[in-house]
Amino acid sequence: MQHSDTRAVRHGGGTRTSLLGIYLNDHLAGATTGTRRAQYMARTLRGSPLGEALEPIATEIAQDRRSLLDIMGRLDVPARNYKIYTGALVEMAGRLKSNGRLVRRSPLSSVVELEFLRLGVEGKAAGWRTLHRLSESDERLDRQGLDELIERARRQMRTLEDLRLQEAKAVFGTTGHEPVGGTG
Repeated sequence: MQHSDTRAVRHGGGTRTSLLGIYLNDHLAGATTGTRRAQYMARTLRGSPLGEALEPIATEIAQDRRSLLDIMGRLDVPARNYKIYTGALVEMAGRLKSNGRLVRRSPLSSVVELEFLRLGVEGKAAGWRTLHRLSESDERLDRQGLDELIERARRQMRTLEDLRLQEAKAVFGTTGHEPVGGTG
């Protein structure tokens, strides 16, 4: 006997829409968190080399979130508002973390936030790869579009990792150089 959460409508040869809906809404919560954090970082660090490097990535991450919503629409998966709100609350709570400074932004903040973004993009890429696999049996999914999203996520991960390593070296190294993101 199957559990009730696995009994669901199948489309195009095999997609379980109820489980896929949960999965995609979880990714939507993550995408909401990542979009807000990337935009916050780009805005907070505006005028610094790190802020300038983050601005196009923040734009792409927001576009990727919209792509996820478009895919959900094509799959008839409704966006669950509580997941979106949860993602937004998680991002805001993340701003309250202790980073060694009470009033000003710590150089450590950029390292931790870049790690967070990098991990989020890695999760996003995993979601795109899952959908790509599902596209083999579900004609509602655009394989070429998913290929492009996967490649963009790979590029974002490389860029974020390079920025993270630069910041980590500046923060933890003994070079005496200021982090790219500055201290303010």
